[in-house]
Amino acid sequence: MAPKLLSEDFSRVQSDSAAILRRVRSNSDIPVAILCGGRGLRMGGDSLPKPLADVGGRPILWHVMALYGAQGFTRFVLCLGHQGDQVSREVERFDEVAAGGWEVTYVDTGDETPTGGRVARVAAELGEGTFCLTYADGVADIDLGRLVEFHAEHGRAATLTVVRPENPWGVAELARDGTVTGFAEKPTLDCWVNGGFFVMEPRALAYIGDDDVLEREPIESLARQRELVAYRHEGFWECMDTYKDALRLNDLWEQGCAPWSERVTV
Repeated sequence: MAPKLLSEDFSRVQSDSAAILRRVRSNSDIPVAILCGGRGLRMGGDSLPKPLADVGGRPILWHVMALYGAQGFTRFVLCLGHQGDQVSREVERFDEVAAGGWEVTYVDTGDETPTGGRVARVAAELGEGTFCLTYADGVADIDLGRLVEFHAEHGRAATLTVVRPENPWGVAELARDGTVTGFAEKPTLDCWVNGGFFVMEPRALAYIGDDDVLEREPIESLARQRELVAYRHEGFWECMDTYKDALRLNDLWEQGCAPWSERVTV
């Protein structure tokens, strides 16, 4: 019976993939939900909402939105939380928003709502087709059009971009007897980790509850049901998780060598 089940699954995936490819006409058809509720506590303070942390004179949120906007994604749904009013006021001042180039919907998803709950609370704003989802603090030199194509080709409910970030520590190389034979200074991790930049179908929302942490039960359930596929991004990726991360991103921008800047318009 197993081969029959596998055949049925493959046929369903082929059908779903064809339907997605027909529906997605251009990137501008696809809404982008961005999780903007972070407090930035690990960055050394609570006075400024994390999405407004500065990189090169602009909020990190602008960099994320510009990464999408430059590649044709112009509809945004911001999942607001901590100091959401301040975030929305700042976004309204973005040139791209003021000029009408970006369409932005603001949704107050609650100060303490977990990431999955924030997504669940904006479901009505995402329409009935494919949507993107990402974090307000992560940038990459990712080809988002290719990501969406990859998602459409496999036909599953969700795609998760995975990355292999730099190890923050130097790694000692040891012989069997404990002799140190060398050091590798901050090598790339061997494992793949969640890099954000999701693409999802509406049926993925059935896995996400109001009180869920997105990265736990929803993602784990999608994986158990074989409805989650990883998109391997081998290029630059960085998230602003700590004050040290903020310094690194600012240094890259100021030196004119920020890899993600090649995919944004300034």
